[in-house]
This record gives sequence, C-alpha cells and structure tokens, in this order.
Amino acid sequence: MNKENNKPECIRCGEEYFVKRRILGYMTCKDCGDIEAREVKRTVVPMHKSNYVMVTDMADLKGINNKGGFHR
Repeated sequence: MNKENNKPECIRCGEEYFVKRRILGYMTCKDCGDIEAREVKRTVVPMHKSNYVMVTDMADLKGINNKGGFHR
C-alpha cells in the first residue's frame, strides 16, 4: 500500500490500482490481472458415463477417459 494515498500497488508492475479491487482479493492491477488470466490454460472434458470435469493440469488429462485408468 502506498502510505500517501492508501492505494494498493500491483505486485507485478508496481502501479497503483483501485482499493475496491484489493478488497476483492486481487493483488494486481487490471492489466496485469488480464495477463495472468491468459497464462492459465483450462479445458473441460466429459467423463465416461458421468459429468464434465474442468482440468487445468495436463498430467491429470492423460488417461482421464481410459476405462482402466492406466496410461503410459
């Protein structure tokens, strides 16, 4: 936080951003937050005879629909 005007500073670029954004739990300014959001890759996969699951780790995706659960 900047002591002079109580505005939080972005942990990536050091720029000040709105207090309401900090209250919501964001530690970055809007521009840096957008960059961070684009770095995360997600996909939704259907499970065998079940529902859909969101996967963010490629290792979890390997063999996810294999009936035996074994993958190489």
